[in-house]
Amino acid sequence: MALLLGVGCAGGATADDEVRIRVDKPVALADEPLRVRVTGLDAGQEVTVTSKAADHRGQPWTGRATFAADASGSVDLKRARPRSGTYRQADGMGLFWSMKPDQGSADESWFAPLWPELGSDYEVRLAVDAGGEQLAARTLTRTWMDKGVTHRPLTVAKDGVEGALYLPPAGPERRSPVLLFGGSSGGHGDKHAAALLASRGHPVLDLCYFGCTGRPATLERIELEYFVTAARLLKREYATGSQRPAVIGYSRGSEAAQLLAHHYPDLVHDVVVYAPSHRVVPGFPDGGPAWTKGGKPVKEGNIPLHRVRGTVLAVAGGDDGMWPSAPSAERIGEQRGASGDPHRALIHPHAGHGVGTFPYTAAGTRFTHPVTGESYRMGGTSAANAGARASSWPEVLKLLRG
Repeated sequence: MALLLGVGCAGGATADDEVRIRVDKPVALADEPLRVRVTGLDAGQEVTVTSKAADHRGQPWTGRATFAADASGSVDLKRARPRSGTYRQADGMGLFWSMKPDQGSADESWFAPLWPELGSDYEVRLAVDAGGEQLAARTLTRTWMDKGVTHRPLTVAKDGVEGALYLPPAGPERRSPVLLFGGSSGGHGDKHAAALLASRGHPVLDLCYFGCTGRPATLERIELEYFVTAARLLKREYATGSQRPAVIGYSRGSEAAQLLAHHYPDLVHDVVVYAPSHRVVPGFPDGGPAWTKGGKPVKEGNIPLHRVRGTVLAVAGGDDGMWPSAPSAERIGEQRGASGDPHRALIHPHAGHGVGTFPYTAAGTRFTHPVTGESYRMGGTSAANAGARASSWPEVLKLLRG
């Protein structure tokens, strides 16, 4: 039986029929879905279930949904549609991704816990209330870095690249390494995704290619050889047997990911690109060449993928407000790799630029760009973006597992 951190009695319920919040996995990786049920209610009783968590600044976030109990006196969050709340459709993880900050605009806010190496997990408190009375409560733990996962920072001066390694626990079997990086915002890519992948057995290098110590300030004339150095470090130190690193690139980083797989097919294998471009476009924000190879600019234009020895998986939203990533994903999916097998496209019609990566945390649909200071509409809705992440993340994990 699940551990109960708080119980109470519903109106009319007996001591033997306490209200309980039942959860199949009270402690789980942050990208794992949960089965949450409320039991011990009266049939038809209206209750409000809330979720609360704090971000890295201590800012509270809250999700809320009001339900009517079924004939057995239960509410199964996977099946029950809220009468009102922060999400609208039946969704077992709705209380997690629909949380909103107690202050500020939800459209321009992202739930950002501490970096995984500073806080390996975070807590979510669930509570059930009716008629101004709390009937039950319990706290769940959402984990970024599983037991045994380690973290090591990398610097240009010492390692040739700026980034962070997240390494899985020592064991007889280690999955393929992963090189991960972001887009035009610069800095590190996605440390939480890196920690989750390491928790699943992948050595991960979360790479910064501009906007950090020892690297250019903007996305202009970024040398492909820098990514090669990172991939070779992973292959040399953390690959086993015939393993080759996989690459994950987001937005503008999708160009570098595809170029790396095309120009260095012996070095990298599978590629995942979120909100991608199928073309090389000018540098950001001032134009000029975005990428170089051998000291020469990589020409603008379509990126060929016929030399790639793995699969390129493109994930895009049909309502991307930043650029037309869905048509680009389609173009990527139409190409074939060196084996003759087609690449793949996962297009979510109502999602936007925030289509990735891992699911079940709250994310906005607008943001102020850290390089330009301009506000951008990313597109999609919070619900559509959450659905896209929830359905595409298992496909990404499957591809990386080989």
